[in-house]
Amino acid sequence: MIENPLTLGPELSSKAVGKAQGFYGMASQEELGLLMAMNFFFTTGKYNGSSITILGRNAVFDHVREMPVIGGSGLFRWARGYVQGRTHVFDPKSGAATVEYTIYVMNY
Repeated sequence: MIENPLTLGPELSSKAVGKAQGFYGMASQEELGLLMAMNFFFTTGKYNGSSITILGRNAVFDHVREMPVIGGSGLFRWARGYVQGRTHVFDPKSGAATVEYTIYVMNY
């Protein structure tokens, strides 16, 4: 289970705009590949109370990972698209990471 700050940028000083909430589990025996479900839940501004949901395979050590947007809520109801994840910082000792997600989304 995860609940992490959702910020505008990867820096610790970046403005918080919501929470990244979800779960992941190991999905590969040969590499660090996760099955991940995550909601980007917005708590400020125009998108306050809205969310974008992703579900897919996250090959953690790939430079860029792509996962589908499967829906959303509020202003992102009926959302479709994809997200690209890029790791900025990873500490193998603690498992802590800072990941940037770029979201390409269409909604109606």
